[in-house]
Amino acid sequence: MEVRRTAPVKLVVPDERRDDLHKSARQFLYCANRAAKFCWDDDSYTNCITANSTARDALYAELREETDLTANLVQEAIRRAVQATKGCVERWKQGKRVSQPEFTSWSIVYDKRSATFYRNKVSLSTVNGRVECDFELPADSPTPYEQYVLSEGYEFRASTLQYDEVTDEFYFHITTRKYDDDEPEVSVDTGHQTVLGIDLGVNSLAVASTGTFWQGDDYDHWCREFEKRRGEMQQRGTQAAHNALLRLGKREEAWRKQYIHTVANEIVSEAVEHDCDVIVFEELTDIRERLPQAKWHHVWAFRRLYEYVSYKAPEQDVSVEQVEQNHTSQRCSRTDCGFTHESNRHGEHFECQKCGYEVNADYNAAKNIGLRYARKRKHRLRSSPKSESGDAPVDVRLNGGMLNGESYQPIAGD
Repeated sequence: MEVRRTAPVKLVVPDERRDDLHKSARQFLYCANRAAKFCWDDDSYTNCITANSTARDALYAELREETDLTANLVQEAIRRAVQATKGCVERWKQGKRVSQPEFTSWSIVYDKRSATFYRNKVSLSTVNGRVECDFELPADSPTPYEQYVLSEGYEFRASTLQYDEVTDEFYFHITTRKYDDDEPEVSVDTGHQTVLGIDLGVNSLAVASTGTFWQGDDYDHWCREFEKRRGEMQQRGTQAAHNALLRLGKREEAWRKQYIHTVANEIVSEAVEHDCDVIVFEELTDIRERLPQAKWHHVWAFRRLYEYVSYKAPEQDVSVEQVEQNHTSQRCSRTDCGFTHESNRHGEHFECQKCGYEVNADYNAAKNIGLRYARKRKHRLRSSPKSESGDAPVDVRLNGGMLNGESYQPIAGD
């Protein structure tokens, strides 16, 4: 049985080499977007390129000539575009609205040849040779890095370097894999894949069918702070205030993107940790009507979160799907019930009027989202069996969780 683990590690990058990483990221995104354009066809999904070898043979030599990237980084950029195109084609086949994949977020994918590990540092390929970066690890031991990356039982897989624009820090999300010798390795049975359901909301930004919550309090707080600061600047009416307002807008956008990137990474890690093959969201069509209390920044977050998970998950061999959203919040998720009625839900509390089942309403909806996809395709739903009823107690996971243990606190202003 294959087991995958991801360890996010904060890097200490030499000041004189930071520009090399930034330039590498720009060229990596350029290659990925060039490959996505090559793979895509607006007229028919049958004309889209979904074979990595086809895209590589057509683009590799050209992209090597146009950029300073190493061979492995160019190949990883092409592979990312092909994987994203595959995901779009699958949704297109199901009649869903799709568009050409576009990569805008700062990231570089490294394989085991472009990233070399030592005990307390990593050597990364860049457009200007290799750069050695030390790890900033917490004092607590063992860390996930020690458990997985340094373990002889795990092997390094393609991993992602990311940059936090607000804190000006680099993080390496290291993916590892091992095979459990206690169980025989079997081929994947696509008829019995494991599904992770995800519900999106205002109070809880995202809730997984495993019982993990990503609360929206911190996100809402900083959105309000930015809005308040914008109002103060607009009242001044000076050129200096206008310039400061533009800088604030860029800072807010960078913060919101980084926040959602972090949640997306944790959702994908949740799927990997629980051996899930599919992450399922509800369709976002008409979400403003379904969540009248949601503001523009909530809707923006929902769409971005689905977008980020959609391109991050395939890197971990996890697919992303959507299901119809009707009645997922009103239906009892107990497999022996399924009673659906609007009176079942009272705000954040769910109580089935038929069987008496009581649970957090968003968690109940997350299970229903996963169940709807799982039943349609005869897959399994991953729901944490921590109680006799098969329900997970509420495990509130706040945004964050990097290995350096520092919380993420932006500053709403100059």
